[in-house]
Amino acid sequence: MSQVSEPNHYDDNEVVNSSNNLHFEDILNARLSRRQTVFGGISATTAAVFGTLSLSACAGGQDSGLESKPLALGFSAVAKNRLDVVTVPDGYQVSILHALGDPLHFGDESWKNDGSESADSYQRRIGDGHDGMWYFGLGEDGKFAADRSDRGVLCVNHEYVVQPFGLHPNGLTPGSQRVGSEVDKEIHAHGVSICEVKRSGTNPDMAMVRGSRLNRRITSATPMAFSGPVRGSDLVKTKYSPDGTMTRGTNNNCGNGYTPWGTYLTCEENYLNVIARSAGDDARRSAAEVRALGRYGLPQGRVSPYRWDSAGTDDLFARWNSAVTAETAAGDYRNVINTFGWNVEIDPFDPTSVPVKRSALGRFNHEGAWPAPAVAGQPVIMYSGDDARNEYVYKFVSKALWDPKDIGGGLAAGAKYLDEGTLYVAKFNADGTGVWLELTHGKNGLDASNSLYPFSSQADVVTFVRLAADSLGATKMDRPEWGGVNPLNNEAYMTMTNNSNRVALSATPSGNQLKPDAANPRYYEDTFTSDSGSTRTNRGNVNGHIVRWKEGSSATAFTWDIYLFGAEAAAAADVNLSGLTAVNDFSSPDGLAFDPRGLLWIQTDDGAFTDVTNCMMLAAVPGKVGDGTTVTAAGGTQTRRGALATADNLRRFLVGPKDCEVTGIAFTPDYQTMFVNVQHPGEDGTLANPTSTWPASQAGAAAGRRPRSATVVVTRKGGGPVGTV
Repeated sequence: MSQVSEPNHYDDNEVVNSSNNLHFEDILNARLSRRQTVFGGISATTAAVFGTLSLSACAGGQDSGLESKPLALGFSAVAKNRLDVVTVPDGYQVSILHALGDPLHFGDESWKNDGSESADSYQRRIGDGHDGMWYFGLGEDGKFAADRSDRGVLCVNHEYVVQPFGLHPNGLTPGSQRVGSEVDKEIHAHGVSICEVKRSGTNPDMAMVRGSRLNRRITSATPMAFSGPVRGSDLVKTKYSPDGTMTRGTNNNCGNGYTPWGTYLTCEENYLNVIARSAGDDARRSAAEVRALGRYGLPQGRVSPYRWDSAGTDDLFARWNSAVTAETAAGDYRNVINTFGWNVEIDPFDPTSVPVKRSALGRFNHEGAWPAPAVAGQPVIMYSGDDARNEYVYKFVSKALWDPKDIGGGLAAGAKYLDEGTLYVAKFNADGTGVWLELTHGKNGLDASNSLYPFSSQADVVTFVRLAADSLGATKMDRPEWGGVNPLNNEAYMTMTNNSNRVALSATPSGNQLKPDAANPRYYEDTFTSDSGSTRTNRGNVNGHIVRWKEGSSATAFTWDIYLFGAEAAAAADVNLSGLTAVNDFSSPDGLAFDPRGLLWIQTDDGAFTDVTNCMMLAAVPGKVGDGTTVTAAGGTQTRRGALATADNLRRFLVGPKDCEVTGIAFTPDYQTMFVNVQHPGEDGTLANPTSTWPASQAGAAAGRRPRSATVVVTRKGGGPVGTV
């Protein structure tokens, strides 16, 4: 997720969880007898991607038992640097697939570097703020082909618009009211880009196929259907859809997911960027509504950072204010807040299909939807994180059992597996075990008599799932961001990017501050010096860490530890708990994904190490839960970390250009083509004084060029699998 920089985007660090639930206090004290295993000694899998992985996706988390060549990193580590290019290992090369403003079809002129493109044309151009993405093989019949590497469809999220670069000639027009044409352009620059990609001959590099019938933009204005528990509910009825079955747009799409049947999941995260609520609105609401709105960060009188609702009284602008203005919900947009925060399923092979918001997976700041490998006869499982401080980790288990015959089934298969199932939230116990708490109406006190919210249906539970999780006593986490499931043993990983809003164990917290605890154990200080010479001191868990867990013998049990701690190599040993060195030190892990070989890719979005290096991506050969030991972190808190990092099992693969976030990753099934997104290069500069000219700088001809978010293609010179020997 992107760095916060008002007034351009919502402060995702805002804490709206005022419950008294534990934040991992006293965890891991009884874990000294865990079995030790060798880090990196996992066998590789020869299974294909998506639904054909022959590993358990259900309870138990068994090892695969497959015997094959162990994974080994096959590149020289990239040095930390602050260059304005994407740096990759010797023997590798980088090309630009597409960038902000590139046309998907013929008829629209190329991006002109001056912000003069029309708002309408951004319904046919690549959007801004590239983020999560996925590659789907494309068969000659135009359908999903899981094993196809030379031709495919790439889906790319566009999280937000980066001001003042790219979209507008002179940045935002000053004033308290937005200009309608600028807002129109921003609305169309959000969402998802879908494009056909293709290799040329035997070269593993990829190019976009301009004019493909599959090329498509899905934006903040695209019609979408609701499915699952909220479809037809009073909670999502609006002037646009009085019966609560439809809505418009997907927004602030950060992480992503994919399905075994070959569809794309785009996940709505910081939608409060664009939604306002008028002063005095509480008086028009019930007490329960007011509580729910507050829990989701929308108090009365809130002005959204983007101020889209200020551009005029036209319905396209007015809909961004979630206030009561009519007699009934069918006459206003009081419920527009409830129409965002979902996972949206898109069929990339049917450009006429209507995207569907799958409500059974719950509504919150979705950082992604990370599937476990699908196994015939077992449920489909998705993990999600709610990206805000003190929020929760969730799991969805489908009611339907996976049938490989549904591969290629599109949105009909999505309805089968994603509209009915059980949603859980995680509670982490002090002994290193955990339990998934069921979020089902009528169970665990989730009914009309609940003291936090009167849950009258499953629609209430999934729409206000944060309140439901509060009620069940779920465990507060530090900004759960991207996740992934190791296809070799089904252990799940999730990044905790950082948290500087902490106090020492001996201090008294105030406001939303938190003391260290076993799963967020470090309290230390770090001084950051910017290019302008200004300094600041960060306190707390400045560099972030990665938590992982293993499902237990039942569908509701798990065990966990901390896989890696971000740190500078020169930091004290109780800060650099994972033993990072110059070849693998990193800060603020954000993006995270496993490829089907079992190789783990870790991406950073940092503000505490960028005086030393730009953000980066690392490759890892991970171990197993419990392969480390008990340690005492800076500040005095005891915890359990995974096995130490070495140059053999963790290595820096890529460093991005200036001021960027490295985010999003996808592979072709033969592992020869890697896609990586670079978001907001030059974010800290201005039009008059840019700090980056990337991606033009990648080719060396950068004078006068505006920075743009873009997708890069990384391949080995001469071909071969990326990352491994």
